Amino acid sequence: MIGSAQSSLAPLAQPGIVAVAVAYFVVVAVIATWAARRTRTVRDFFVAGSGVGLFALAIAKMAATLSGFSFVGGPGLVYTIGLAGVFIILPGALTNALSAWVLAKRMRLLGEVRGLLTVPAAIGARYRSRGAQGLAALALLVAVVGYMATNLLALGIVIDAIFATGLGAGIWIGTMIILAYSVAGGILAGIHTDVFQGAVMACASVLVFGFALGAGGGMAHISRTIMAADTAFLSPWGSAGPMTALSFFFVFSVGSLGQPHVISKFYMLREPRQLKWYVLIMSVALVLTQLLYFSIGITTRALVASGSLAPLAKADQATPTFLLHYTPPLVAGLVFSGVVAAIMATVNSFMNVGAAAITHDLPVAFGRRLGDELRWGRAATVLLALIAAVAAQASGALVAFLGIFGWGLFASTISPALAIGLNWEGATRAGAIASIGTGLGITLIGETLGYFKLYSLPAGVSVTGLSLVASLLVFFGASWLTRARAQDAIDPDIRLVMEA
Repeated sequence: MIGSAQSSLAPLAQPGIVAVAVAYFVVVAVIATWAARRTRTVRDFFVAGSGVGLFALAIAKMAATLSGFSFVGGPGLVYTIGLAGVFIILPGALTNALSAWVLAKRMRLLGEVRGLLTVPAAIGARYRSRGAQGLAALALLVAVVGYMATNLLALGIVIDAIFATGLGAGIWIGTMIILAYSVAGGILAGIHTDVFQGAVMACASVLVFGFALGAGGGMAHISRTIMAADTAFLSPWGSAGPMTALSFFFVFSVGSLGQPHVISKFYMLREPRQLKWYVLIMSVALVLTQLLYFSIGITTRALVASGSLAPLAKADQATPTFLLHYTPPLVAGLVFSGVVAAIMATVNSFMNVGAAAITHDLPVAFGRRLGDELRWGRAATVLLALIAAVAAQASGALVAFLGIFGWGLFASTISPALAIGLNWEGATRAGAIASIGTGLGITLIGETLGYFKLYSLPAGVSVTGLSLVASLLVFFGASWLTRARAQDAIDPDIRLVMEA
């Protein structure tokens, strides 16, 4: 998910909040120093040497899945459209089970059998196609820059609110902090930082949930207050209607299977047999962290409806406004450290998969390999961060566009070719390439034309949803037309992985 690119948080520069934020950055620095000393090979840098335990993997995957959206944009969305906004997070349990069932074990075995490091490499191996690998890497790289820019802007907004640095300086300070541990320790630093970050996020959410219920007078009173002002808000589809709610559910359930910064973490698992506990751990972690997402949105709406709080100038002000008025500074500091934690976890993961696409997948697509991939991987990480930081200085609308474009690309170019392809022997090279190209083309053209307001879709229909549906249809159609060659295009070791 992407952070809100246009939010402008209220000033939070209070001693208690600043102290908690500084303590958080100190812990990150300690973790980065430890990880840097253990990062010696390219596998250490990109997949943590395939030595990560299940608990650390699940928490890191949860932290990478979430971002500033869950702490800032998400509550603002619920405040605006009610229960329809919850349909973005409702697929969480479904997606956890799906990813464990269709991807986790197979991705881990692919990493062991072929020594793979990246998601595009898995696509290339499945279809015996350097072209499919290169096209997937290209789409991934474009999407990564957009996602990183969006999250770096959100990070700059939070740092500015806490330390009063100014937005531009906040963006660069946040970028340099993430670069420091990403370049030195790669994903190994990211994984262990994510575990710490995930703990911060879970604690912050539980604490705020309690304060939200207290401020609103309990769930029953909150519900009655909102229903008296807006009967549609707490209806099954919220204020946005069924089309929007169901579109959210579809895109964020199926599309979540195409998020490379999350999928690539399956390469890192030390013991595949532990995966039987993955769904439980991941689901509990997500439930804890999403308590804040839901509770602040509805409580703030109830407080505004009752006249206890002035209407918000911007929906994204829901979280900072509630924290400043209804929680102690220490709790507010913990929450905004959680915001920083979520954004940094996401950006670190994007840096890692983007650098791998540059140094590994694209060269392989052209039949070449780079020497000293560890050194080039670190250089590519710096390059991506600088490009994304510069893009984050652009207008909020442009960065928001880049983030939406990135999500659409991930969903439509990777989900069919990888998630379905690893579970269906009838999938073909032509189907994979056609679906990746379709997702790339529709998302690029549709989002660009929409950004310049050259057309508009019916309410509740998104370019991301259309792109994902079209990509799926093209994938199945092209695979059916070339089905005669499907069986011969799978290498024996890949077939064994698919049958595992």
